[in-house]
Amino acid sequence: MSMAGNLRKVTRLGGLRRVARLARRRPRVDLSHPVRSPLGSSVVNCVTYRDGHRVSARGDLVEAVKRVRRDGEGFVWLGLHEPNDREFAGIAELFDLHPLAVEDAVEAHQRPKLERYGETLFAVFKTVCYVEHEELTANSEVVDTGEIMVFLGGDFVVTVRHGRHGSLGPLREGLEDEPARLAQGPSTVLHAVADHVVDDYLTVIDSVQDDIDQIETDVFAEHGARVDPGRIYQLKRELLELKRAVVPLGRPLEELATRPIRVVAPETQAYFRDVSDHLLRAKEQIAAFDELINSILQAHLAQVTVAQNEDMRKITAWAAIVAVPTMVCGMYGMNFDHMPELHWRYGYGMVVGVISVACLLLYRAFRRSHWL
Repeated sequence: MSMAGNLRKVTRLGGLRRVARLARRRPRVDLSHPVRSPLGSSVVNCVTYRDGHRVSARGDLVEAVKRVRRDGEGFVWLGLHEPNDREFAGIAELFDLHPLAVEDAVEAHQRPKLERYGETLFAVFKTVCYVEHEELTANSEVVDTGEIMVFLGGDFVVTVRHGRHGSLGPLREGLEDEPARLAQGPSTVLHAVADHVVDDYLTVIDSVQDDIDQIETDVFAEHGARVDPGRIYQLKRELLELKRAVVPLGRPLEELATRPIRVVAPETQAYFRDVSDHLLRAKEQIAAFDELINSILQAHLAQVTVAQNEDMRKITAWAAIVAVPTMVCGMYGMNFDHMPELHWRYGYGMVVGVISVACLLLYRAFRRSHWL
């Protein structure tokens, strides 16, 4: 089917027109809160850019795409938040998006990746957000993850966001303040999204480092053996979640920075190399944190072992001291008629004195050897 046929078919989709009108009429919405959209639609924004400047909205999404393709300049940026199959169907047909990529964008829970489908580029980024907490516990959530999918074509960008954080509103405003960058084409948006995501990685890593420093301080404090090991394991699990978001992104960024891609402007590739360098720093910090947490855990286990040994020595020392009166009293508790000093007037006092002196000597000996 020709492109004109596709446009005529999509134009008949009344639902798509209604969604596009909602995007054009309502004010910009920051979807960082749990509510998906106050208007019940997945469309966050739909804007046309020409020569790096926002073009005043005229008509709906279909007409905007027609105008851009007819004039051969500019591009359309459509932003979505957690769309369902019905909401995405008309958009997918309008931009001729591959069904596999559409399925990934709707279902989410994908690894960071970069895929090419004909003239369209599909990129997946894992977003992360630090969850504030007063004190790290064995059940504290430290890192919350989401996703941003980007469909990139020669004259369009479709961003699909999943999760309660990672709003692209501030990013869009920042790009609009730099029209020279937007004039380079849709690949500028892809770079801005990648840079935004990686910068969030570094911010979250700095916050996680504070938690690790606090755990390290608690473990090596005077009563470090009493630290709940569940706090350390929880921090390690959250760090693993962060690692799953950061590490797989290395290969897609390397491909964007080094390999020629038709829909990515050559002048934008240098910017991707800068983002790749920042990602490398994030990966190195996460690897260092992982080793540090392992060392902290081993140190904590060693402290617990030392504390248990100290407790066993104290128990053994007191057991040795108690053995003296137990032995003497046990001997004189036997039912024999002829025992030394059994009928002596001062026998009881002598036995008590011998027991007391023996226990005192043992106590002093154990104190000198630091068993008590």
